[in-house]
Amino acid sequence: MVDRKKCITCGGCVSICPVGAISIVDGKAFIDTNKCVKCGGCMNFCPMQAIDINKKEKSTKKK
Repeated sequence: MVDRKKCITCGGCVSICPVGAISIVDGKAFIDTNKCVKCGGCMNFCPMQAIDINKKEKSTKKK
């Protein structure tokens, strides 16, 4: 999960993800949990510690 309050949209997580599971959605990083292999690269790379792959990603789609 990405903590949207901490994410500064630097894009580092997008570029480091080996399976392309991270994209920028509504101006913040978003992890597609169906693609994520939980390698932890994004968590280690994030300068803001905004990513925790052990938590579920919340949908950004409006109901």
